[in-house]
Amino acid sequence: MAQQLPQIHSVHSSQRRPAHGSARPAAPSLLARVPWGFLAVIAVLVAYGLVVCWSAVQGDADYNFTRQLQGVAVGLVAMVALWAFDYRRLSNLTTALLVINVVLILLPHIPGLGTDAGMGAKSWIKIGMQVQPGEFAKVTVVLFAASLLARYQGTLDDWREYCKVLGMLLIPFAAIMTQPDLGTGLVYLAISAVVLVMGGAKGRYLLITLIAGIAAIAAVFAVDELLKYQQSDGTWEYRLLKNYQRSRLLVFLNPEGDLSGDGYNLAQAKIAIGSGGLFGKGIGNATQSTHGFLPEAPTDFIFCVLAEEFGFVGVMALIGLYALLIVACLSIARRADNLFGMLIVMGVIGMWLFQILENIGMDCGLMPITGIPLPFVSYGSSFMVVNFALIGLIGSVYSHTSTQSGFARTPSHGRKAS
Repeated sequence: MAQQLPQIHSVHSSQRRPAHGSARPAAPSLLARVPWGFLAVIAVLVAYGLVVCWSAVQGDADYNFTRQLQGVAVGLVAMVALWAFDYRRLSNLTTALLVINVVLILLPHIPGLGTDAGMGAKSWIKIGMQVQPGEFAKVTVVLFAASLLARYQGTLDDWREYCKVLGMLLIPFAAIMTQPDLGTGLVYLAISAVVLVMGGAKGRYLLITLIAGIAAIAAVFAVDELLKYQQSDGTWEYRLLKNYQRSRLLVFLNPEGDLSGDGYNLAQAKIAIGSGGLFGKGIGNATQSTHGFLPEAPTDFIFCVLAEEFGFVGVMALIGLYALLIVACLSIARRADNLFGMLIVMGVIGMWLFQILENIGMDCGLMPITGIPLPFVSYGSSFMVVNFALIGLIGSVYSHTSTQSGFARTPSHGRKAS
């Protein structure tokens, strides 16, 4: 019979109740519980992103900058609420977090609630306004993965337990692919991968998983070739991957193959980035987007707008802000006094890093085009609220950490989930 996993102890052993007669340590003041440098970086990054987003949406009737500002306002409320909340209360709610996760992702499938997001994807719901629940599920994916791995106390060296954990982590990905939304699914996988590594999964198991994943991708393409069928208009339709998903991957492998068709977006993105030069053309002067050459400029290709208007200097300023953000988060993760808190912060770091590298990389032709937005810069009110909520989680880890840095790990050897 499987052993019951121990509860996650969120307080360092050296912080337990003092012996009778000893003085209680003074509680840190409110000011001491706020990482002002971290908040300063966030403030500058958000302000920079709003300027670029405002410029990108000018003249485009499909986007409303007011909604972006509303996303920031709602996000600030979510950030403050989560910052004040003690994240440790969620440490043992693994199953509940998974259920919430799946329910959120599957909401667009409810008749009358879900709405088409275009290209056959059903990722949005309409509740007075359009909301993307898969975005909000990123928060629960982080919490679920951190809670699950924290139960193994930093050592996951039993193969059966590893397979069980891996299977549970793949459930959100499987759910989001029913929409299908490959970009968001890849973000879920990035979060899970970072939490697996930092949660103590054995290196050999991780390598086997990576090889199996690559083999699975190759198998999907091979099977799709066997199952494809010809439509009445003479074009081929695939059963496993949508045509636009295949074309994005094929363009990455051969970007110059069809510049007037599938390769058009990437070609225009490169032109926009290159035309910015050293200092850029100035705000509002991004001709590639304002003249309609650059598709989805406020969302997927907003980095190109930034590069064209602010040039190489503006790009380096953005990358510098992201670097400061990641360093600040790493510092908070290192001082967390329990594994659950550390894994939360590392999961958020993994998510942001993946989105940054993928968005900038796809605009430069270094990564496949997947439609992944750029944190704190791309247009999207749901996306903005989620990013602020994740800041709130990181702030909760910071404010509920003792003055002593580091946490005690109790090795567990192949502990089984109940």
